[in-house]
Amino acid sequence: MQVQQLSVFVENKEGRLAEITGVLAKAGVDIRAVSVADTREFGILRLIVDKPDTAHQALQQAGFTASLTSVIVVSLEDKPGEFARVLSILAEKHLGVEYMYAFISRDQGHACVILRVKDNEGAAQVLHAAGVRLLSGEEIQRM
Repeated sequence: MQVQQLSVFVENKEGRLAEITGVLAKAGVDIRAVSVADTREFGILRLIVDKPDTAHQALQQAGFTASLTSVIVVSLEDKPGEFARVLSILAEKHLGVEYMYAFISRDQGHACVILRVKDNEGAAQVLHAAGVRLLSGEEIQRM
C-alpha cells in the first residue's frame, strides 16, 4: 500500500514557501504532512496532500519543478519502542530507509511516519506481515 508524495524543488529564497503553499491553497489542496531538506541554495519540499495529482498539476502550471513519488505511511502505536520495532523489521530484511518524516494523526494514541524505502513494495509486504498498520492514500485524504 503506497501513498503519493509531492516533492517540490525550492530555491532558498524568502517567500518561496509562501508561494508554493499559496498555489496549493488556490487549488483547494490540503496539506497533511510536510518536510524540508535544504542546502544553502535550494531545498526539497516534501508534502503529503489530500489531492496529489491536483497539487502536482497546479504547481507545474505555476512554474515549479515538482514530482510525485511513492512512499509508505505507517501508523504506530504511540508508545516507547514501537518505532524501533518497525525500523528493526525493515533492517532485518535489508530494506534501507532513504528518508522519513512524521506527522500527527487525528487517531488518538497513534503517530504516523512517512518512509521512503529502496523497495517500498517489499517493505509494505514485510511490515504488513508483521502486523504494522499501513495507511492508504484514501485514509490520508480523510484525515
